[in-house]
Amino acid sequence: QITRYNMFPSAAISGVSLPGVSTGQVLATMEKLAQELPPNMTYEWTELSYLQKQSSKIEEFRDLQQNPFSAFALGVVLVFFVLAGLYESWSLPFSVLLGVPIAMFGAFATLLIRNMENNVYAQIGLVMLIGISAKNAILIVEFAKVRVDRGEELIASTLEAVSLRLRPIIMTSLAFILGVLPLVFATGAGAVARKTIGLTVFGGMLAASTLAIFIVPVLFVVITRLSYGKAQLEYLQAHHTDLMEKAKKVEAEDIDPELEYEIQKSRDLHKPEQG
Repeated sequence: QITRYNMFPSAAISGVSLPGVSTGQVLATMEKLAQELPPNMTYEWTELSYLQKQSSKIEEFRDLQQNPFSAFALGVVLVFFVLAGLYESWSLPFSVLLGVPIAMFGAFATLLIRNMENNVYAQIGLVMLIGISAKNAILIVEFAKVRVDRGEELIASTLEAVSLRLRPIIMTSLAFILGVLPLVFATGAGAVARKTIGLTVFGGMLAASTLAIFIVPVLFVVITRLSYGKAQLEYLQAHHTDLMEKAKKVEAEDIDPELEYEIQKSRDLHKPEQG
């Protein structure tokens, strides 16, 4: 039987990879061996191998494998844009996201202590940590921002937010940490995968609950002073009574203190001179 491919005589070669070897590595090895073919011979991928080459462009796929933080970075960017829309600010989300590296440090430290590798399950756990660790920071930042926008003093608002939000942070974090303990102590078939993702989120959440809650308030104070500016903070404090009354009367209308500040600033600049 003579087999032809694109009008050329051809021979089909099929094979399977060894355990622990990815299909990308197999394709790369075969391409390297194909370079030793005589000048009048060439090769083409077919069926599943051809589809894999077309869909992933094997070089890009290999680069993605070598960069385990690509999914983590994309997750951080996504959360940043969500928080930017929530707070209507490009700077305040940093006070939330800068606490995420602490959770990441706890995850890697736990994996290192237990001698576990950074595989795809660990990367899934890191992506989970973005939302879980950011949740603690959001509880503090959102509460403090509301009070700052209503004219309360920055440091006092932050301390009040920390004291009032500490209990829900500890309760939710402790519930999550205890919930992943079955993964940490998993046994039997597939135990390594469950242990890896369990240790990642366990260590990361432990660090986020014990360290980040002290760092996030400091970040919020620094970033708020930089983003709001001295003039706007003084304006908000000077109109604290008015802002509180407006907030009580029209809570459902969602008054924007920053807009109020800009309107008042425009009025002051265009105020007709007296005398």
